[in-house]
Amino acid sequence: MFGFLRPGGSSGARVERMSARDAIPKVSAGEMVLVDVREAMELRSTGRAQGAVHVPMAALRMRCDPSSPECMKEFKQGKAIGIYCASGARSSGAGQMLLQLGHTEVYNLGGFYEWQSSGGKVVR
Repeated sequence: MFGFLRPGGSSGARVERMSARDAIPKVSAGEMVLVDVREAMELRSTGRAQGAVHVPMAALRMRCDPSSPECMKEFKQGKAIGIYCASGARSSGAGQMLLQLGHTEVYNLGGFYEWQSSGGKVVR
C-alpha cells in the first residue's frame, strides 16, 4: 500500500538524485520541470526556486497524473522532472509517486537550501 515510500517502490524503478547545481541549467533551458512539494506556509517564509511550480504533497497525485482531469500542463509534456522540498525526504517520496504515475525521468534535487547554495534564484 505504501510502496511509494520505500526505495524502488512497487515498480522497482528508483528516483535518481541530481544536484541542484546540475539541475539549474536544465530548468533555465526549459528542459526540466521544477517542482516544489513543500506546504504553502513554507513557501511564504522562504520563497521558492525561480521557475518552480508548487504542488504540495497532498495534491501531487491529482495535479501530476497525466490521466487526471486536474493534471497541470507541465506534467503532460514528457520533460524531465526535478523535485525539491525542505530536506529531500518528501521529494524522494514524491518522485517515487511520479514514477508510479508513468513519468520516466524523475530526479530528487534534495532540499530548498541546496538550490539556494548552488546559486539557484529564489522568488518571494
